[in-house]
Amino acid sequence: MSVSYSAVGWNRQKKLYDGIIAAFCITYLILFAGFTWIFNAQVTFETLIIRSASTLAVILLHIILAIGPLCRLQSKFLPLLYNRRHLGVTMFFLAAIHGVFSILQFHALGNIHPLLSVFVSNTNYDSLAAFPFQAPGFIALIILMIMAVTSHDFWLHNLSPRLWKTLHMFVYMAYALVVMHVMLGVIQYEQNPLLVILVFTGSISLIVLHLLAAQKERKTDEAKLTAKQDGFVMVCKITDIENTRAKIFCVEKERIAVYRHEDRIYAIHNVCKHQGGPLGEGRILDGCITCPWHGYQYLPHNGQSPPPFKEKVSTYAIKIIHEEIWLNPQPFPEGTTQTGAKSDNYGQ
Repeated sequence: MSVSYSAVGWNRQKKLYDGIIAAFCITYLILFAGFTWIFNAQVTFETLIIRSASTLAVILLHIILAIGPLCRLQSKFLPLLYNRRHLGVTMFFLAAIHGVFSILQFHALGNIHPLLSVFVSNTNYDSLAAFPFQAPGFIALIILMIMAVTSHDFWLHNLSPRLWKTLHMFVYMAYALVVMHVMLGVIQYEQNPLLVILVFTGSISLIVLHLLAAQKERKTDEAKLTAKQDGFVMVCKITDIENTRAKIFCVEKERIAVYRHEDRIYAIHNVCKHQGGPLGEGRILDGCITCPWHGYQYLPHNGQSPPPFKEKVSTYAIKIIHEEIWLNPQPFPEGTTQTGAKSDNYGQ
């Protein structure tokens, strides 16, 4: 978390991962250029730029969309999620290079404005085989541009997390348009089906990853908590939760994170106010529950972010009976202080 906005919140981890992103992109572009000149020495510089930038952008887009479900399936991928915005901006930059060079090479020499030419140079909108593949690619580029421009936390704060998240979910529409753009372009102008095979394989992989992640989430949501008493429900035993860690329970359609901190048990709402991250998958650092997505923090006893931050989440009543943790699923107002629950045999 940062008190003030800055262009990039540089730290050692971000420098490391940005270096990896840059090294991967440079290596890919060099290898692509080398193999292209070996097998097609007549290729022009413009065509080389168009193809290398587009293929790398598509690869990065698949990686970006895979990070979310991978993190749900395995927490070791969380560092990638923390740096996903930088990856997204890099992907847009490459897509923009592809788009600009394509428009200049294929639409800038006519009597029609180049941007208008993208949509009217081929008017076979009623034909699937001859559909103008440039149009969906251009629309996808606009969506990716909006997402890149609004990727900073300044926009998230001023647009509100809900609106910002809704806006950035359009990445899936952009992905569908990119797939359409690539498939139609290859079918109409390429003889080698390799790119179609790769994109198809990538799409199937993304679908499988999202289905597996959804299945894992569903297991948490559908777990039956049958032991009830005076409005409380038994969720687990104390020994089921590691110190400074949490378990997530879905009670009355709400996900609640039950934390073990020092000698007490606390419960807060699982959804981070920043981007909806799962607080229960994070840990307590420096006395604060820390969201695993972007490091937003909350105090375990009241769900408030430490000053000067103002984010708050709901808290819940907890009690311990015979070393079992009982939770009242009725939330207190956001930021309400709770004493937590303590066991006489805690730590034994």
